[in-house]
Amino acid sequence: MPDTAPVLTIDGPSGSGKGTISRLVARQLGWHYLDSGALYRAVGVAAGWAGIDLDDAGALVRCAFDTRVDFHEAAGDELRVLVNGHDATDDLRTETAGAAASAIAAIPEVRTALKDRQRAFRQPPGLVADGRDMGTVIFPDAPYKVFLTASADERAERRYKQLKDKGVSVTMAGLLREILARDARDASRTVAPLRPADDAVRIDTTGLGIDAVVGRVLALVAPGAGR
Repeated sequence: MPDTAPVLTIDGPSGSGKGTISRLVARQLGWHYLDSGALYRAVGVAAGWAGIDLDDAGALVRCAFDTRVDFHEAAGDELRVLVNGHDATDDLRTETAGAAASAIAAIPEVRTALKDRQRAFRQPPGLVADGRDMGTVIFPDAPYKVFLTASADERAERRYKQLKDKGVSVTMAGLLREILARDARDASRTVAPLRPADDAVRIDTTGLGIDAVVGRVLALVAPGAGR
């Protein structure tokens, strides 16, 4: 792994905007992009396809080692995710996949299985990595670290609009319950709990537009770029 390649980690809870912000910042910088959450969701989707019980830790670990995940830029700069050769992009965006990802991410052996795969994304000229433990576990030596957050209500509203635009039937109350439950799981797990790295810059995105957040993040990496 070329440790000299700079890394910007962007961590935060579900709905904080880290995926959107990370991709835009990576594009602006001309750096590679890692969606670590997609790897966990991909294992969850693959497990579902194989009929694996989420309580079967051993089977999930084997699934994590065996699942092949590829990222491809499609027309319009859309990121498509292939799981074992099948386009699973839409499957990965469901709440079911998110819940499965959160459950399997709590299994230490699964995290170990995916650790080296994530670190392999560190290539010149640089990497923007978004997730929940990028700055604390995967790239603790990253020179740039950001932790995004937002109120639970705003995160639920963002997710609601996103899913409604895709024709998915959801309720605000249901999404808020799921977000609060996932926050609790991610923060309380014994392995790599969700928390800001000690040296991360915290940005509350509540009420902020995408451009404003991108500008703040870019200014950390390339002073003046966000102005």
